[in-house]
Formats: sequence, C-alpha cells, structure tokens
Amino acid sequence: MSLRGTVSTRETPEAALEHFQHVHRPVLLAYVKRLVKGDVHWAEDVVQETMLRAWRNPDARMADGRWSRGWLCTVARRIVIDQVRAARSRPPEALDDSVPDMPAAEIDVDGRLDDREIRAAVAALPERLRTVLVEIYYQERTVAETAEVLDVPAGTVKSRTFYALRALRGALDERGYTRQAR
Repeated sequence: MSLRGTVSTRETPEAALEHFQHVHRPVLLAYVKRLVKGDVHWAEDVVQETMLRAWRNPDARMADGRWSRGWLCTVARRIVIDQVRAARSRPPEALDDSVPDMPAAEIDVDGRLDDREIRAAVAALPERLRTVLVEIYYQERTVAETAEVLDVPAGTVKSRTFYALRALRGALDERGYTRQAR
C-alpha cells in the first residue's frame, strides 16, 4: 500500500504522459509564463520541451510512475535559464529595415545612366514612333504582334521602327549622348 491508501502500481509511460498533460501542464504553463514575463508562445515552447525531456527520462518518474511537479518545474526553469543564456551569447539580430541599402559591386552605373538617357529620348519622340518602339523593344513583341496591337499593317510597323530608331539616334546625339561599346 502506498501512503494514499491505494495499491501502488507503476503507470505505463502513456498514462504518465496523460497525467502530465491533464494535471501538471496547466500549472507548469502558468509557472513558466511568470518566468518568461507573460510570453505565452515562449512558455508553451518551454512546457513542450519539459514534456519531451520528461518523456526521455523515465528514471525521473516516482514510484507510482508519474513525474513530480517539483522535478518538472526545475526542468522548466533550467530550460528558460539555458535559453536566456543562449540568447545573450549571440549577437543581436538586425532587422532588414535597419540594414542600409548598399549598391552591389556589380551594378553598372554607366549602364543605368545610359538607360535613363535612352528613356528620355524615347519619351521625346512623336507618339506614332514611340508606341512602335515600346511595343517592339520594351514589350518584346514581334512585328506581327505589334501590327495587331496597333491595328496597322506589318509593313507600317517595319517602316515606323526604322524611322523611330533614326529619330532616336538623332535625339540622343542632340542630348550629347555618345554610344559606348559594351
């Protein structure tokens, strides 16, 4: 007979785990929440880890096959202490917002300036020439697709492309842009 007046039978590990879940878990969760200053998610993680360590340590069970609340609270407190120490030993994490945008070494600044000049020169073209260039070069459409989108014959698209490129070259020359071999 045990001290409680019932026959002492050692519970199966599954029954001990069920007892842990129903009897000890709510009390342990409240205890750990106080330790972690109310962080419910952290407290739940600690209780989960405590349960895992209890499961992996069957020798810690008492004679009746259950874990003692004192042992479980000690394990949980040590888990919190270990996690706090681990967090202190790591450098603080930087959020993406605090990291300054640094241009990558491979960014082609001259190429970006060239693109800006070309876009400005294209914008200055008459609309009928500009729309053809936008469809052909920026939208990457074929002559047939561009003809369909603009509702003009394919020959018109070809001739407007020729004249648009010639006008673009003249506009870039006027802006002082010189072509560089890439």
